This record gives sequence, structure tokens and C-alpha cells, in this order.
Amino acid sequence: MTDKPKRPRDANQLSKMIVDVATGEVDDTPPEKAEGQRRGGLKGGKARAAKLSPEERSEIAKVAAMARWKKSP
Repeated sequence: MTDKPKRPRDANQLSKMIVDVATGEVDDTPPEKAEGQRRGGLKGGKARAAKLSPEERSEIAKVAAMARWKKSP
């Protein structure tokens, strides 16, 4: 889910949107709920790590390391 309106890919439409934002015809600020979602996301990883046992964390780290260092064909 995006916090801002999606930018058009067409150069003409993009330039019109930029002018509309500059003149105040279009509101380009993120909605209020975005900050609350950000705070929830920031504490989610810490809460998940605290819930896992050391063995589970080790297994997750092994899988991540294997994926990171996997040789490409």
C-alpha cells in the first residue's frame, strides 16, 4: 500500500501532476495513518526476534546466509 499517490509514467502526465502539486490543486502529503504504520513496522522485527528461540533464530540466519551467498548458475 502506498503512502502517496502513484506517479504517472508518461512524461506529459507527470509534468502536469508536478504543476498541480506546485500550484496546490493536488494534495501530495501522505495520509495521517502512514506514521502509525511506520511505528508498527519498526517495532515488529524486534517483537518477532524476542519471540523466537535461539535455535529458531539460528536456523533463520542459516537460511538467509545460504540465500545470500548462493552461487548464480
